[in-house]
Amino acid sequence: MKHTASLGIALFCLLGGAVLRFAMPGRDFLGYTLWALGLLVFLFPRLHAGGRVALAVLVIAGLAVFTALELPIVRAARTDPDPKADYVIVLGAGVNGSTPSLSMLDRLTAALDYLNTYPDAVAIVSGGQGTGEDITEAAAMHAWLTQHGVDESRIVQEPASTSTRSNLENSFAIIRARGGEVADGVAIVTSEYHLYRAKWMAEALGARPLGVAARTGLIPMRVNYFIREAFAAAYLRVAGIGA
Repeated sequence: MKHTASLGIALFCLLGGAVLRFAMPGRDFLGYTLWALGLLVFLFPRLHAGGRVALAVLVIAGLAVFTALELPIVRAARTDPDPKADYVIVLGAGVNGSTPSLSMLDRLTAALDYLNTYPDAVAIVSGGQGTGEDITEAAAMHAWLTQHGVDESRIVQEPASTSTRSNLENSFAIIRARGGEVADGVAIVTSEYHLYRAKWMAEALGARPLGVAARTGLIPMRVNYFIREAFAAAYLRVAGIGA
């Protein structure tokens, strides 16, 4: 009976994870988490006593490592006090055809608020064109900001980058070419869960980053991306600056 119940729960987790992974964009890591939970529920009652102890130790160790990685991500997920700077870099997110994705809209809303708060700041909208995108992310952000009242003279497009690192490298090159210096301070707008990694990379590239957090509107997506960032932070620690 115990094995039958665990099999039922495991199958539910398998199906639920498949729905999250394949049918609901922005929830893939929630799906992976559900798959992992299902596997644990399936295995645990089928192991002998020693196997259960070993599995429990592995799970506890994994949770401890995950927590250690996640805590600085959560602490960094806020706007810095007085993030005033001459330049604000808006990191790109997906574009559906030529329409900004939900993540991009969250970032654009935060960027618009920043530009209204600091009317002398110049925005660098950064992002190239990826699969399924009819225009560059930079062009989509430029169009949205101008439609919402930002003067074109305050927006510079960086349309070539394909990763967070290249977003920052290319944007920093633009700022330096215009006579600015990122070591003096540069604001970075990105999703709250992404700020830790973005600021880490910016510091590694010689900048003094001022974080501007874009709040992710959908809670399931927010949780999903916070989970994902722990794995990205682990990669960052192993590989250095990362991607």
